[in-house]
Amino acid sequence: MGRSKVAIGAQPSAGTGGGQAGQEVRFCRSVGGIRLAYATHGSGPPLVVVSCWLSHLQYDWQSPVWRHFLDELGAVSSLVRYDERGFGLSDWVINDYSLDTRVADLEAIVDSLGLDRFALLGMSQGGPVAIAFAVRHPERLTRLVLHGTWACLMRERSAEQRQLAETYVSMIRVGWARPDSLFRRVFTNLLIPGASEEQMRWVDALQRMSTSTENAAWTREERQKIDVTALLPHVTTPTLVLHARDDAMIPFEEGRLIASLIPGARLVPLESRNHILLADEAAWSAFRAEVNAFIEPDRRRVKQPDAQAVPGDLTSREYEILRLAADGMSNEAIAKVLALSARTVERHLSNVYVKLGVSGKAARAAAVAHAVRTGMS
Repeated sequence: MGRSKVAIGAQPSAGTGGGQAGQEVRFCRSVGGIRLAYATHGSGPPLVVVSCWLSHLQYDWQSPVWRHFLDELGAVSSLVRYDERGFGLSDWVINDYSLDTRVADLEAIVDSLGLDRFALLGMSQGGPVAIAFAVRHPERLTRLVLHGTWACLMRERSAEQRQLAETYVSMIRVGWARPDSLFRRVFTNLLIPGASEEQMRWVDALQRMSTSTENAAWTREERQKIDVTALLPHVTTPTLVLHARDDAMIPFEEGRLIASLIPGARLVPLESRNHILLADEAAWSAFRAEVNAFIEPDRRRVKQPDAQAVPGDLTSREYEILRLAADGMSNEAIAKVLALSARTVERHLSNVYVKLGVSGKAARAAAVAHAVRTGMS
């Protein structure tokens, strides 16, 4: 299917990790011809995020609520995010928001990127999609991280809780598009009760900007029908579950249940009231440390070159690109995985050829042969 791209020029603040070169937004088509927007930035092994239904790839890049996620995770991975169908930069006119279709959308994103193996992070409403993908495609995942999510949103809810869920949908229909944030602030308070007024105003605005009233109400109703509990015992990917103890949006018990039913999963309780962890709270530092440690084996797979085995003193980036070339990936595929331009990949490979003392039309083949001999691939 056709793809196109648009560069997003916003830059991180000084001193941030990944993402200093900005993010690149691309589009692909999924079920029903729906165009999906996805963004890549950072460097390292790929980490794909299936995140909250409230998202806008361009607006999030400037977020006082989300930006630390992008900076910190982009510092240790090639981070891939996308706007779900009906939201953000993806198509808003949709007629199917079922779980199967959302899984197909994730498949379309990773196929468009040419990703064979990657880590997957399912956050909030994206958790059931990540769980279903992990069961359907265990061979494609290296690790699974689930944060603040659920397997069945309406499990064993009381009549009062069900009535409250219906009230939330009614509030969306009445107040989502209003110029003032009176109704939207109810959802903001559930997401980030510990936030500053500036951060709350940003989420108030994000809700209205991210999708239409109709989509917001319909997709919330559709999510309440999902139950992936029966899939949990069939997840074979190494899994880390993180959940805030006092999360007002998704009860901690949901995270505990997920961790108890996925074989070998580890549960990390986070001391926070916030559904979206804020940069200045200890829970964020704990989240970052746990995720970094969990995906470290993926980073170690991209080994640093041995000074005796690799002549010419390749940089870590040159080594990484040569290893991927030795795995049979084209320059375009390498560029997508590492969130680089194809021209940048070509430049790095040219430097590799010079350092390895190979030239001419057979330079790439000679460099790849060297990588195979020295155990890079």
